[in-house]
Amino acid sequence: MLTLGYVLVAIYLVALIFVTVFCLMQFQLLYHYMRKNKRDLVPAEIEGAALPFVTIQLPIFNERYVVTRLIENILAFDYPRDRYEVHILDDSTDDTLAISRDLVDKYKAEGYNIELITRPDRVGYKAGALKYATKYAKGDFIAIFDADFLPESDFLRRTIPHFANDKVGVVQTRWAHINQDYSLITELQAFQLNVHFTVEQRGREAGDYMLQFNGTAGVWRKETIESAGGWEADTLTEDLDLSYRAQIKGWEIVFLENVTSPAELPAEMNGLKSQQHRWMKGGAETAKKMLPSVWRSDLSLRRKVHATLHLLSSSVFLCVFIIGTFSVPILFLIAPLQLQTDLLGIFMVGLVSIGAVYFVANVNIAWPQDGYLKKVVKFILLFPIFLAMSMGLSLHNSIAVIQGFRGRKSAFVRTPKFDIKEQKDSFVKSQYRDTKINKITMAEGLLALYFIGGIVAGLMIGEQTFLLFHILLTIGYGTTFYYSVKHARARS
Repeated sequence: MLTLGYVLVAIYLVALIFVTVFCLMQFQLLYHYMRKNKRDLVPAEIEGAALPFVTIQLPIFNERYVVTRLIENILAFDYPRDRYEVHILDDSTDDTLAISRDLVDKYKAEGYNIELITRPDRVGYKAGALKYATKYAKGDFIAIFDADFLPESDFLRRTIPHFANDKVGVVQTRWAHINQDYSLITELQAFQLNVHFTVEQRGREAGDYMLQFNGTAGVWRKETIESAGGWEADTLTEDLDLSYRAQIKGWEIVFLENVTSPAELPAEMNGLKSQQHRWMKGGAETAKKMLPSVWRSDLSLRRKVHATLHLLSSSVFLCVFIIGTFSVPILFLIAPLQLQTDLLGIFMVGLVSIGAVYFVANVNIAWPQDGYLKKVVKFILLFPIFLAMSMGLSLHNSIAVIQGFRGRKSAFVRTPKFDIKEQKDSFVKSQYRDTKINKITMAEGLLALYFIGGIVAGLMIGEQTFLLFHILLTIGYGTTFYYSVKHARARS
């Protein structure tokens, strides 16, 4: 039994070390962000006939609630009509396709350069649609927007000039949030995404590390796509995959923090879970696929190390799950194994580091509308809730990561969007809402009870090392279970 105990502790410590290293990597990005951060460089404007021709691709699948606002928004771009074309890549199996067709007919009659591109089958999902449509693209540059995005009208005028640098293959803009204030769930998503679209992306750029195209709200040089091998559908994160292949080929990615592209956040828990599953599993698939190429490449050692941690970032959830579940039996091993729990305080540096990253990204950058004191109070209230919810999603995301590394293939399940902008809007009547309660959700409910047991056990044996941790885990799993069931069973 003592041997088994030492094995449990060893696995626990390995997982804790990985999480701590990841947090310190994030802090390093914050260091680069603060030390070298600069406002977006503004290249010389391009006017008239000198403006390059651009193809705008809008990959769509069953988006009846948002397809109209998307197309109308794109056609309102402040860019000469004769210098861009819009391709609607619609693989829909519902009435979305009819909506797209009617809109294309309407705007073609008004003189817009717009086409509907459909495929005989949905092979390769989004990556397949992009690959299929690329051969029809007349532009040297291809802008891509998912169905829930509403980019600003000057998007092309602010992104295209950056391609004056022949080394630039991609320009990525920052996501903003249409419905951040809709609920606690959307607020927490924005809280996390604000970090990626400020400290992470700009920090990687400042530190000369590998960046990523985020699948939407960006522009590709067509030559870059082709030279890097084109879109491939063997992972669920085709954007991350192609980003790495392009950068290994020597292309650069420019991130524009000051150009925002508003988008709709998933408004209900099961939609959020489907998005998280795709991102986490796809991240693991891309790590498995691309890490050998990274280490065979001519990248410097520090770029290879950082790229490895970047590609393995989805594995953090697996480590968080291990740390959580193992902490309960370790409670009973502290005395028999004479564990020095005071040493665990060393790993608090990881928590402090990630707290600093989230503070800067949100309080100093993404929440400019409120007074500073109000923003600080908001952060103090939101950060522990964010930690709890992240822990609560760790089982769901860990399963996705394991599936990705094992090579288990699954369909590209798009995240349903419902045209949610204000609190009065509702997703309840949507035909896309997932109304099933699966085994993972039930397991999340059981884990909430498991950590309640951990709290009780710790109090009974007088060991409070993990008390706060178990409280957060209980809240996290309990809240995830509650919202999953509530949103699946919601009735108007």
